[in-house]
Amino acid sequence: MTEEFMFDLAPWEATLQGKHRGDTVQLLDWLTLLEAEPEDVAQDALDALEAERIALDLTGLPHEAASGAAGERLAWEMNLARQEDWLSNLPENDPLALYLQELAARPATGNVEGYLQHYREGDQAAAEQLANEMLSLVVAESRKCTGYGVLLLDLIQEGSLGLWQGILQYESGDFTGHCLWYIRQYLAKVVFWQLRSSGLGSKLRQGMEDYLAADQQLLTSLGRNPTLEEIADFLHITPEQTATYEKMLSDAKLRQKIQNREKPREEPDDEQAVENTAYFQSRQRIAEMLSTLEPKEAELLSLRFGLEGGTPLSPQEVGQRLNLTAEQAVALEGAAL
Repeated sequence: MTEEFMFDLAPWEATLQGKHRGDTVQLLDWLTLLEAEPEDVAQDALDALEAERIALDLTGLPHEAASGAAGERLAWEMNLARQEDWLSNLPENDPLALYLQELAARPATGNVEGYLQHYREGDQAAAEQLANEMLSLVVAESRKCTGYGVLLLDLIQEGSLGLWQGILQYESGDFTGHCLWYIRQYLAKVVFWQLRSSGLGSKLRQGMEDYLAADQQLLTSLGRNPTLEEIADFLHITPEQTATYEKMLSDAKLRQKIQNREKPREEPDDEQAVENTAYFQSRQRIAEMLSTLEPKEAELLSLRFGLEGGTPLSPQEVGQRLNLTAEQAVALEGAAL
């Protein structure tokens, strides 16, 4: 008779089990999931994302405000990158300006398809020319990632590595889209490492603990569930930050459910039967309350909290589903609650 051994999955592994090729994970979630893990485990987790083609999403990521000269440079680059004529505002002898001039000096013909055909036929020299043709895409994507503690020059260099990896890994299909995925993934990874080193994961964890404490305190004092705006006012933060903490807590609960499903099921005892009955009654009560709302409000709450069995969505994701801005979704959620 063989004995079976059950090993609990790490939180990041449990998260991956619920994902499919082409899905995304929030970089915020990845930071907190890997906060206590050693560097080699964090690297394994990033490699697993790339192997499964699961993208790191920077949506909702707070900008990192560094101090001193480095902080001034990072803030300046973030403002510069958002200007249409940003290149003309670069000082002449700035290292970034010199690097961009070097990139501009590399020949680009616009003949991506031609070089791609040569590369697919085995001409390895065409790979370098393909990289030259796509460097403007690297610069454009790197500009979008400023403000997270990484210098633009480092972002461009990391994005270039992603481009090269995309070229090497290409087999068929949309070449530009394929390379764009790798560029964005490598940019997200360098942001991940920077924010991990700055301790953002610990700050987010503290923020979630503060959110839970505020939610409980307001629930007691108000006699009802507080709105996001009320929690934000209590903690002296923005509603967007409050929504971020709420989303991360919802995701953590979802991951726990996934892990629980992987464990062997036991026969329910009397205590479990009581719990199931209470859960069923609670579901009935929630359905009754939802029926008193306008249809759009009811749908919004169902999407936000996964009331129909789906994954809880962020205000941004709900807004996209209901044709609302994130701010409108937060406001409508508060009114519905």
